Amino acid sequence: MFTLEHLIGFLTLTALEIVLGIDNIIFISIVTERLPAERRQSARTLGLALALIFRIGLLLSIAWIAGLTAPLVTIAGHDVSGRDLVLLAGGLFLLAKATREIHHRVEGLDVLGEQQRPAASFGGVIVQIVLLDLVFSLDSVITAVGLSQHLAVMISANVAAMVVMVASSAAIATFLNRHPTLVMLALAFLILVGFVLVLDGVGVEVSRGYVYTAMAFSVGVEFLNMRRQEALRKRRQTTSTPEQVS
Repeated sequence: MFTLEHLIGFLTLTALEIVLGIDNIIFISIVTERLPAERRQSARTLGLALALIFRIGLLLSIAWIAGLTAPLVTIAGHDVSGRDLVLLAGGLFLLAKATREIHHRVEGLDVLGEQQRPAASFGGVIVQIVLLDLVFSLDSVITAVGLSQHLAVMISANVAAMVVMVASSAAIATFLNRHPTLVMLALAFLILVGFVLVLDGVGVEVSRGYVYTAMAFSVGVEFLNMRRQEALRKRRQTTSTPEQVS
């Protein structure tokens, strides 16, 4: 475990899991928003902890994971595997969930008080977090198996990445709640990720690099817009002060 090769593999896998977990953290931040404020962090922590247990279970079932890539049936010349079915189902779920959340915000339901908002059950939120994390983790587990054959390295990297996700989930959720335009952008990202999962499920390969580059560019533009809005707000305050004094 402490050889140079294994340490490099651990750091590489940890960084990969954190990057691939960004969309997962965004989804968790949004799906827990309908819970009472005092229960959101516990839902995020419990959901990610259960997801980590299931992910370690996937790593311990490497033979079964390898079998998921084996063709089950052939449709229109395309070999459909168990992995394809999981990604297709996960992508459709993510598309439906993100579309519903966008509609929720377009109708202005997100600004209602907690008593007026559509209720969400604690158990339902946990189930959604675990199921979607399993969909997101399927490809990362297959990638981890390809990058490292040492089980301890793969499990350690997943644990380290999950600790970072738990530690940052509250801060990301708070930041998104303070900036509604970023929430809408994040939901658009989730639709994009869901569409990519569906394409992967039907055999159309889409480079994740293109997807994450588009996300990073959009976020950069939005941050510039937020910076401009903040500068305009400060300028209005400074120009209105002399008038108020006189």
